[in-house]
Amino acid sequence: MRWLALVLWCLTALPLAAQTDPAEAARAAARQIEAAALSLQEAESARDRVRALTETVQAYEAGLAAMRDGLRRAALREAQLSRQLEASEAEIAALLGVLTTIGAAPAPVLMLHPGGPLGSARSGMMLAQVTPGLNAAAEKLRLDLEEVRTLRLLQEDAAKTLEDGLAGVQAARAELSQAVADRTDLPRRFTADPMRTAILIASTETLEGFASGLAEIAEGEVAPTAATAPKGEVPLPVQGVLLRRAGQADAAGVVRPGILLATRPRALVSAPAAATIRYLGPLLDLGNVVILEPQADTLFILSGLSEVFGEPGQVIPQGSPVGLMGGSDPETGSILSTSGEGTGTDRTETLYIEVRERNEPVDPAQWFRIDSNG
Repeated sequence: MRWLALVLWCLTALPLAAQTDPAEAARAAARQIEAAALSLQEAESARDRVRALTETVQAYEAGLAAMRDGLRRAALREAQLSRQLEASEAEIAALLGVLTTIGAAPAPVLMLHPGGPLGSARSGMMLAQVTPGLNAAAEKLRLDLEEVRTLRLLQEDAAKTLEDGLAGVQAARAELSQAVADRTDLPRRFTADPMRTAILIASTETLEGFASGLAEIAEGEVAPTAATAPKGEVPLPVQGVLLRRAGQADAAGVVRPGILLATRPRALVSAPAAATIRYLGPLLDLGNVVILEPQADTLFILSGLSEVFGEPGQVIPQGSPVGLMGGSDPETGSILSTSGEGTGTDRTETLYIEVRERNEPVDPAQWFRIDSNG
């Protein structure tokens, strides 16, 4: 009965992460980072360098995010296996003892039984039924130990991949910033008047007041084009996790009409739709703000950026970079520790998104595809 209980335990103790392979997830992330490095090399000679570099930065961000997740899952899986092996140390010792005894005992001794030939026959039948299970349990133990070893080696080898990825994304961001500054092929809807913009900023105390006055300070304006994405299908401008929906009070009890996203440091922010840049730069106490007009009488307001790209009046296609979030990329050691991964503590920056139609705020959920899980 002890043998049967041990076999049953070994055969039913399936890992929590059996549906996915954390080691393969980390390896796939490494391949993503390597592919991003190749994209960065190709972007040097690309005709549309801004688009190529934007895709490269996004590829790096996706690869690094996947690597963080893969390493976190690998660490959790290793810890789980280690706990299982420690908790079942007695059962494992018993299993190894049984297998050793069976393998070492000569066949005539195995056939002896106090109950005579009938007992020997029954014992042989039970042994024939139990032995495959014992072998399966031993094989599972071997695989678990091998998986622990693989996961540890994987985490040790990840440092170089992470260093290359972090260096690569930093280089890609710098090149992207320069490429945007050098871009001269974008059409313009109007020419910004810096003096009138400065007066408007000085005379307004709220985001609402500033947005209301924007339409009055453009010169030589031409008709806008329609938004490229229908309501409810516009992608979010940055990879992030939803912190607050429109109308939800923050910790201080303040209610705002927009949504708040938590992002990783230095995340790329791009235009969610083809739009005209109405304004970009510092505003009030909101940090850097980008105001986009995807169609007449509609504004997308993005605030909380550290850097902004482009010039007011430019008509930019969907996916064009408009800025970077603040903060700094984490050190390799902090990523490998995985202590805060999966809890949201790695998303230290926040982007506020507000949508206004005919000078009135509307719920951004009417426009954007919002996934609360990020």
